[in-house]
Amino acid sequence: MTTRHLDIGTSQLLASVTGHVATLVMNNPAKRNALSADLGAGLARALDLAEADPDVRVVVLTGAEGAFCAGGDISTMGDALTGGAPDVDAMVARLRRSQETLSLRVYEFPKPVIAALPGAAAGAGMSLALACDLRIAATSGFLAPAFGAIAASGDFGGSWYLTQLVGPGRAKEIYFSSRRIGAEEGLALGLFNKITPDVDFAAATAAYAEQFAQQAPIALRCMKENINRAATADLRSALAAEATGMIRTLLSDDHKAAAQAFFEKRKPSFKGS
Repeated sequence: MTTRHLDIGTSQLLASVTGHVATLVMNNPAKRNALSADLGAGLARALDLAEADPDVRVVVLTGAEGAFCAGGDISTMGDALTGGAPDVDAMVARLRRSQETLSLRVYEFPKPVIAALPGAAAGAGMSLALACDLRIAATSGFLAPAFGAIAASGDFGGSWYLTQLVGPGRAKEIYFSSRRIGAEEGLALGLFNKITPDVDFAAATAAYAEQFAQQAPIALRCMKENINRAATADLRSALAAEATGMIRTLLSDDHKAAAQAFFEKRKPSFKGS
């Protein structure tokens, strides 16, 4: 498969598409890929391009040089939030916009997003990893809320995502202690879907993403909507939405192709329509 590179407008976010998989690499290794204004803007633009690209069915979000993301860039965090003025309301508004542009955007993204952790995902980086649909980690990968170390309470939705995944009791223990969750424990808790040796991490991530990229895009989109909805909706609402999605997928060209392939005892090839 050939790889094409996307122009994101910043060297802090590298984006490429191989087959049906877009790989977005947070690239600020001097600061362990901490979220700067440039990196955040680049990620937002890359997500827009990946959504609009009909070839892209799955997105992999990862970090360069052995780290996923160390969280916010503390050296510029104050200026980014205050804009030079200690206006609390303005600071809150800026943080809300940033959270919605990145964390919420990833969670609601209409295509599956896989977080690939070659190392640390800390603070807001942990939140961003948990916002993804699936997580694959190298054996040296780990999660750490880290907010307590800087006397902060947390942002980018980490407390909500973590509670959905492990329940309130475990989420509180992890946040209150600010302790690391290593690869094996993360797998046992259901925070990681797969772990793999460091040396095989890139190839394992590509193979992991490819298995989902071979599925029907419209079905994947509806599945993600259904499961995300389950976190807040009542059963009756979930059933109604499932019915709508099921009929939409059954009427798609990809379903017709899959049915034909089933009768012909061969693997279907989906076109995304």
